[in-house]
Amino acid sequence: MNIATPLPRLENLLPPDHDNEYQQLLDGLLQPQARINPKYFYDDTGCELFTRICELEEYYPTRTEAAIFERCADDISLALVNHAQWIDLGCGDCSKSRRWLQHIAPARLIGVDIAGDFLQSCLADIAHDHPELECIGVVSDFTRRLDLAELLAEDCASPPVFFYPGSSIGNFTRPDALRLLRCIRQQCGARGQLLIGIDLVKPSPILEAAYDDAEGVTAAFNLNVLSVVNQLLHADFEPANFVHQAVYDREQNRIEMRLVAKHPHRVRLGHTERHFHRGEYILTEYSHKYTTDGFSALLAEAGFHCQHLWTDPQQWFGVFLAES
Repeated sequence: MNIATPLPRLENLLPPDHDNEYQQLLDGLLQPQARINPKYFYDDTGCELFTRICELEEYYPTRTEAAIFERCADDISLALVNHAQWIDLGCGDCSKSRRWLQHIAPARLIGVDIAGDFLQSCLADIAHDHPELECIGVVSDFTRRLDLAELLAEDCASPPVFFYPGSSIGNFTRPDALRLLRCIRQQCGARGQLLIGIDLVKPSPILEAAYDDAEGVTAAFNLNVLSVVNQLLHADFEPANFVHQAVYDREQNRIEMRLVAKHPHRVRLGHTERHFHRGEYILTEYSHKYTTDGFSALLAEAGFHCQHLWTDPQQWFGVFLAES
């Protein structure tokens, strides 16, 4: 008789106040510069579209980071602390952590993501293939709150290694990125580390093509967020009334993803509404790009002092390992 493998432990750190979350979403849409938090991209359709984006010729970050990890895996592994608690921030399907399990032997794997059922299912697959590895899921919007102190204290002999690949730190403004990095540093203790992927500054045509591909997959991904907002706020956005735009701001070293109104129209947002003028846009995402010196300085400001860096031959992407 087959005995089913128990599901990995799941800790839920999401605040129960969904009304407050929705109010923040509404408030963002009613600001003079309307905005939508990029976390709302990732419903089922959004996840499928993002998977397609990562396979596009124009979208270099995923494959460039993967190539660095593959080429430098031995060097990175030697620099990582042994028997660590491996914490995958925004882990999704855990595929990037799964590949690292070929090179490292962590004490446990802690996956942090906002989608609990999907997270537990993906961790269950890893637990099945690695029965010696303790797998724990943490349901949390870590961009707002990251408090793993109690969980990490359960195995205080194993230092934490925070794994934050994919250059997602670029979605934050510098003050918010610094706040998150300081929070991670605080929970690293004396022996912890942060392994993080960073998209580097490069010519604007390359950057803009990566966020506005010829097939229109990124446009569909961006426009899909309006359908998510319609469900959450009982709104009546019509995606056909907007067009996707990706603009590189050279002064701020960032891509801005926008949804630009094609013509004047009104949108119902629950019990209120907003008028959009032609050319007015909703800001849906920042993607900041860094120089290696600039990001190294940001890590130092957050309290990380010892740093290692690996890059690709074109210097398009960087992988930093930071520690105290």
